[in-house]
Formats: sequence, structure tokens, C-alpha cells
Amino acid sequence: MKKKAFLAAFRDTLPVMTGYLFLGIGFGILMYEKGYGALWSFAMAAFMYAGSAQYLTVSLLTGGASLISTALSVLFINARHLFYGITMLESYRDAGSKKPYLIFALTDETYSLVTQNTPPEGMSKLSYCFLVSVLDHIYWVVGCTLGGLLGKALPISFEGIEFVLTALFVTIFTEQWLSTKEHRPALIGVGATVLCLLVFGKDIFLIPSMALIALILTISRKTGRRKTA
Repeated sequence: MKKKAFLAAFRDTLPVMTGYLFLGIGFGILMYEKGYGALWSFAMAAFMYAGSAQYLTVSLLTGGASLISTALSVLFINARHLFYGITMLESYRDAGSKKPYLIFALTDETYSLVTQNTPPEGMSKLSYCFLVSVLDHIYWVVGCTLGGLLGKALPISFEGIEFVLTALFVTIFTEQWLSTKEHRPALIGVGATVLCLLVFGKDIFLIPSMALIALILTISRKTGRRKTA
């Protein structure tokens, strides 16, 4: 059963593995070019685990930004995880000792997988979520560390490499769209995001859009419950 569960989680995380390895290698090479070796890349991947925010952190710190401004910038970028976390409170309620790691390892892609996919027969949802979280984290750590080791041997341009995570998220969104007939949440998300982008601009639209999405979904859920009551 353990082998079957692992293979199921591994199969589901293959798209994430492809994106994380590629982007992680790019980050490791970038770190090397900025004067930080593979050990630093490993440490950031293992203990920070923040995707595009890691790219931002390197740029800010090597550009002379203070630790406080860097920390605030990273917090702002990753504040969307607060909304993800709220939706997972019930799912992770009985996680026990695994809960701190499940919270730490909740990335965009991991969230999409654990909310979309159903665990194999005989495997609990919590065990599936934990296994997916661990596998995705391993992919990122391996990619970043490998990039740090290959940095000297691969002098390539990094322009546009940050788009890999965006492309990966679009792929997962497409798979979710095709796998369900209920498209209202997806349409709400797209509509609210476009609206906030037009109103607030590309620099600060993320937090308002997430708040608006959460608000609309909460109201629609309560309205749906009242209609069925």
C-alpha cells in the first residue's frame, strides 16, 4: 500500500517536478553568479522554500536592500498563502505533528494538487497531502542545489526564466478546468484578478485580488447554503 500511495503521489506531482527542477536550477545558477555557493542555495530552498520570492531576495540583498525591506517585500509577495491557509484549516485540523510542515510546505502548486486530486483507495487525505508536500519540497531543494553545483559550468542568460512558475500554474489551472464541470470559482478568480489589476496596477494588485476572491466565494457559499436550507 505504501508503494502504491507513493507512486500515486509521485505521478500527480510530475508536472510540479518538471517546473521546480528547471526553475530551481536557474535559481542555483543565479546564486552562484551572485557569489553564493551550492550550500547557500540548498539552505534557501530547504528553509525558505519561496519560489519566485527567493529570486527577489537575492536581487534585493545583492542590490543593497536592507533585511527589513527585503523581509517585507517577501511577506507581501507570499501573503496570498494566508488565503490558501484559511481554506485548509479544516483539512489539516487533525494533522498532529505533521501540521507545522504542511503549513510551511503549502506552495501554489502543492495547494492546487492537494485540493484537486483524490488520494488512492486506502490512503487518508492527510497522508496524501503530506506526501505531495514532501515530494514537491524535495524537487525544489534538488533543483536549487543542482543549479548551485552547475553554476560555473553553465554560463547562460536568465532573462525570463521566472516565467516557468507562471506557465506551470496555468497548466495546473487548465487541468482543473477540464476535470470539473463547476467553473464558477475559476471564473470568479480570473474576473476578480483582472479587475484588481486594472484598478490597483500590476505592483499591488495581488493582495486585493485574493481578498476579493475570498470575499466573493464566502458570500456565494453562504448564499448557496441558505438556498438549500
